[in-house]
Amino acid sequence: MDINERLNTFIQLGKFLANYSHDKNAQWDSKLTELIENDNIYNPWFTKENIIQSIKAIGESLGEEKIIQWIKKYPNLQLKTKAKRIGVVTAGNIPLVGFHDFLCVLASGNIFVGKLSSKDNRLLKFITDFIIHENKKFEDFIFFTEDKLDKFDAIIATGSNNTARYFEYYFGKYPHIIRKNRNSIAVLNGVESNEDIENLGNDIFSYFGLGCRNVSKIFVPQDYCFDHFFEYIEKYNSIYQHNKYANNYDYNKSIYLMNRMQHLDNGFLILKEDTGISSPIGVVFFEYYKNIEQVKQYILINQEQIQCIVSAKGLIENSVPFGKAQQPELWDYADNIDTMDFLTRLD
Repeated sequence: MDINERLNTFIQLGKFLANYSHDKNAQWDSKLTELIENDNIYNPWFTKENIIQSIKAIGESLGEEKIIQWIKKYPNLQLKTKAKRIGVVTAGNIPLVGFHDFLCVLASGNIFVGKLSSKDNRLLKFITDFIIHENKKFEDFIFFTEDKLDKFDAIIATGSNNTARYFEYYFGKYPHIIRKNRNSIAVLNGVESNEDIENLGNDIFSYFGLGCRNVSKIFVPQDYCFDHFFEYIEKYNSIYQHNKYANNYDYNKSIYLMNRMQHLDNGFLILKEDTGISSPIGVVFFEYYKNIEQVKQYILINQEQIQCIVSAKGLIENSVPFGKAQQPELWDYADNIDTMDFLTRLD
């Protein structure tokens, strides 16, 4: 199976996901709708809205022009002759979080051997069924296991800082990519529009803040007034209706109150001044800055903990616009490690 054949299958997948329309009369729409409506039984964080947001973002990223733009960086793919077995350990924090590794392994002509998180082990198997339906040859390139991974040539593993140490111990002797905890930040200049703040709310609240690309900390100018911020994230107040989110928010609020820790609170989100990056669910850390160079220095020092930076255009180099944190392109690699480059070098 050559590179064009592999990529064309993913282009067809992209069209299906981008145009998913709840049409119960269409075979694959009907199957996906049933999965979406029932997946929160297994993982309460996977609401219908969050799953649809994830599949739509993936579908849009798999547009033909985007795939061509992405893949042209790797001319050696045409020369690949032997497939390697790539063990992939996925996280389960947001729906289909392991899809990009799945795509990279298969697009590079390798064999995907996946050990999926029990929190997210249904959606990727559905996508596998769709891909094999489009191209039967993929049957020989996709495998899943619930047992210990073995018989692999390289490893891609994603987990917490604690599990990363476990991965390093067991997989360190193989070619590998091992990812740890990361979070994302936003940098405000104090003159954001109403729309900017609303879009920032999406970066904060999508997937209940569980993704590495969710904003968990914001930088604001000295003497910044949060009234405008709170006013234009009010549209997200329904998030408190989700039981697990509300429990986390209430717990953190009670801790701050009992310990008399200063914080701001609008009834569904807590803002706490803190030098850290990774905030608890229902909480966003913030930090004041006197000049933008101070923020840039912070980013430089903490770059291994930061996945994505959100800001107004031109404020911070390589940042993404407000509202786009959870819409990565194919070339936006997790931890800034080029997965395709890693895979193409295995020969």
